[in-house]
Amino acid sequence: MAVMTTRSCPCGLPGPYEGCCGRFHAGAGAAPTAEALMRSRYSAFVKGDAGYLLRTWHPRTRPQRLDLDPGTRWTRLEVLETTAGSAFHTTGTVTFRASYRGGSLQERSRFERLDGAWVYVDGDFLD
Repeated sequence: MAVMTTRSCPCGLPGPYEGCCGRFHAGAGAAPTAEALMRSRYSAFVKGDAGYLLRTWHPRTRPQRLDLDPGTRWTRLEVLETTAGSAFHTTGTVTFRASYRGGSLQERSRFERLDGAWVYVDGDFLD
């Protein structure tokens, strides 16, 4: 008898990847809030999905290409603060700490709604 294991989502929310950020990565819907988009983008970094990262980046700030470091091992996401970013807003910010093997980074990311969908605009690294 085969035992099926379900991998939890890298974003830190309970539940399997496929039902959480994986559905956004697969194009089966759009993140409903700025925080959900930020979590899905973190998961895309974990999974090495540069295409999703570029698709969810605002066109005015999006780079032409994105080269991810295959040696970076992301280990944990902590959402520290969210401001606005719900279905009732057009902008929002999410402050988070992303840990990787050997360190962490903290960023306050800015998001906007573009044609009804949340997109990442830019962010400031924090000490």
